[in-house]
Amino acid sequence: MQSALHLIYPPQCVSCDAPTDTDFALCPDCWRDTPFISGLSCDLCGEPLPGEDDGSIVHCDACMTRQRPWTRGRSALLYRGNARRMILALKHGDRPELARSFAPWLARAAADILHDDLLIVPIPIHWTRRLKRRYNQSAELSRTLARETGLEHAPQSLIRPRRTAMHDGMSAEDRFENMDNAIAPHPKHGAALQGRDVLLLDDVMTSGATFHAAAHAAIRAGAASVKVLSLARVARDA
Repeated sequence: MQSALHLIYPPQCVSCDAPTDTDFALCPDCWRDTPFISGLSCDLCGEPLPGEDDGSIVHCDACMTRQRPWTRGRSALLYRGNARRMILALKHGDRPELARSFAPWLARAAADILHDDLLIVPIPIHWTRRLKRRYNQSAELSRTLARETGLEHAPQSLIRPRRTAMHDGMSAEDRFENMDNAIAPHPKHGAALQGRDVLLLDDVMTSGATFHAAAHAAIRAGAASVKVLSLARVARDA
């Protein structure tokens, strides 16, 4: 059946529509233009760092300056170039199917911090934004990552009780102030976090303010520990 479908709808690059060998893949040109993170990176946020990776745990300046309420963090891509274009298509271009392409990249980036009883939790969005977009892009990512890894998924355990201002153009301090008490445990489904090791997942990390608010909410709900994973990281030189 799959072969017959490919005769009618041959696989195409998810970024540029060029022919590919498999579904939900990138063509060679788009793969080369996609900035995957590799080598030495911050153990708390995934930002790439200069130097050789000798297995030591290192932290970026931002994570040394501000205490993070999570224990470890990873990111798959730098938020620029083709990565930025694809994430904007997922988030604002009505292309939730792109999450299927991103799931293996997320699983690979987070491989060393995943374990069998980890609970995957997406960063929530306010209901008004979900109504406009029709879906939460972070929940699409977490659902496909849970399917990719076989880990448990709790997409309703956190909520966004108030609508926050967009972070574009804000300083880091303003972003943290904007997110103060903006995320909370769900009154009913938040109990799923009690005693669990939690992996918070979002599409992009910039200052970490949104992850900060979500991690505190998970801890208030009784999470045993919190790790974070972003599809892309905004680097300081971006």
